[in-house]
Amino acid sequence: MELKVGSESDLRTWEEVTLVYSAALKQISTKIDILIDEFQQVHRYNPIEHTKGRLKSPESIVKKLKRHGYEATIENMVRYVNDIAGFRIICSFASDIYKIAEMVSNQSDIKVIAVKDYITEPKETGYRSYHMVIAVPVYLSDKIIDARIELQIRTVAMDFWASLEHKIRYKFEGRAPEHIGTELKECARMVSELDLRMMELNNEIQKMIVNDEEKDADGHNA
Repeated sequence: MELKVGSESDLRTWEEVTLVYSAALKQISTKIDILIDEFQQVHRYNPIEHTKGRLKSPESIVKKLKRHGYEATIENMVRYVNDIAGFRIICSFASDIYKIAEMVSNQSDIKVIAVKDYITEPKETGYRSYHMVIAVPVYLSDKIIDARIELQIRTVAMDFWASLEHKIRYKFEGRAPEHIGTELKECARMVSELDLRMMELNNEIQKMIVNDEEKDADGHNA
């Protein structure tokens, strides 16, 4: 039986939405696990510290639709909400972020729909991360559906800041005092500086390792 090409608009119930987007998360998780295995077995180090996937709750989706003026229907969910499925990749260093984004983009069955680089252009709050909306093929019994996933790639330091910022702002329900926002921006600046210094330190260490290996090789060849 030949599989037909479907779309997210074919989804009619929340059960179908859950099935397809959960499958999409499994697809991207497997792809990243393969990259991790390659890094560990072939390359000098693994830039990926850990990953996390999640499905947005129905309540959160409804709130987002209403916030943007849309009726809470399944059709509007799959049409207007890009982050029903979310997948986060936490990296060691800022330079790893763009390498991983390129690796994901180069996979032939992944379609990159949109990119938002909050590293070169941070949000007003100080938030920094690299966002991609990608479409991953989900193979069902009678059709193939490209399901969207919001992929976030950030460093450990960026993730630490974002997690705490979210908890702090959640307590104030989006109405945090001005000085709290100012402090969070300053912390974001410090996190950015820390990322840069750690990356520079790592680059220096890598150069030292390469130089030592070249000296050892010259000694063996002498």
